Amino acid sequence: MSTLSLGLQLGYWGALAPGNAHVELAQEAERLGFDSVWTAESWGSDCFTPLAWIGAHTKTIRLGTSVAQLSARTPTACAMATLSIDHLSGGRMTLGLGVSGPQVVEGWYGQPYSKPVTRTREYVDIIRKVLAREAPVTNDGEFYPLPYNGPGAWGMGKPLKSITHPLRADVPIFIGAEGPKNVTQTAEIADGWLPLYYSPYRQDVYADQLTAAKPGFEIAPTVLVNINDDMEQALYPVKAMLGFYIGGMGSAKRNFHKELMARMGYPEEAEAIQKLFFEGKRDEAIAAVPDEFADEISLSGPKDRIKEKLKDWENSPVTSLLINGDINLLRTMAELAI
Repeated sequence: MSTLSLGLQLGYWGALAPGNAHVELAQEAERLGFDSVWTAESWGSDCFTPLAWIGAHTKTIRLGTSVAQLSARTPTACAMATLSIDHLSGGRMTLGLGVSGPQVVEGWYGQPYSKPVTRTREYVDIIRKVLAREAPVTNDGEFYPLPYNGPGAWGMGKPLKSITHPLRADVPIFIGAEGPKNVTQTAEIADGWLPLYYSPYRQDVYADQLTAAKPGFEIAPTVLVNINDDMEQALYPVKAMLGFYIGGMGSAKRNFHKELMARMGYPEEAEAIQKLFFEGKRDEAIAAVPDEFADEISLSGPKDRIKEKLKDWENSPVTSLLINGDINLLRTMAELAI
């Protein structure tokens, strides 16, 4: 049985900036003994700026990106942001990376979504070279050649070493991965994994993909927590989230969330959810999400039931639960898990 830590998942901003609310939540999480706080990005707020702001208003809590999108910045730019926050926070930075999806990469960043697994390996390798600062950084990969000598190059580029000495050469790198090849690679090259959906009752889904993980490898899924004596009401936010991601976050040709749900034992249900969503029947798509699936990837229901379900997570390879909620929920979870 593992000892679970808790992390605060703040995600990305919605239509309105949160003001100081995220700082206040992070400060309370730190006071309660939470291990980490995480920020995200989609196509609005970025993940590094809010994290630096939170870091300036906290003292001990680990700071993580969940996730920084590869296509948002080059690997050297990502390494620069990472080493900067790590210095400013006194060594609290964890870099969480993810490839996002073709809709965002090609529609927002204007880049091709080709070979995401290969691209991730190359990206991580360059970041590690920057942080190690053992030699000027070079790379002969197909995505991020350094120095660049392709079309439009002046031919004057030379390998460079970071002016600033990183505080730590071994800043932890986590990867948000869903597909089997990406999860397998994550276990090989990263210090941790950020699953989108994880079920402690279906550990076999990922067991073979995690065999290469080194000792100390962390697994930190984002888990929705809904405390409510009415199970139907407790599960509804989880089903709404799943209905949107499985139904609409992707195309009819490829939807990684739908494919993951199918691998977790619900192929027909995943197909039905997407079909209903594309037909504009969003309420029906949400209703089509099986209660069992929503329940096993979340912590939903009465407080005592959640306390019991935490034991199932402790008996899994998961090392930390990343949760989102108001101060009252953070306090309740600290009482139950910490």
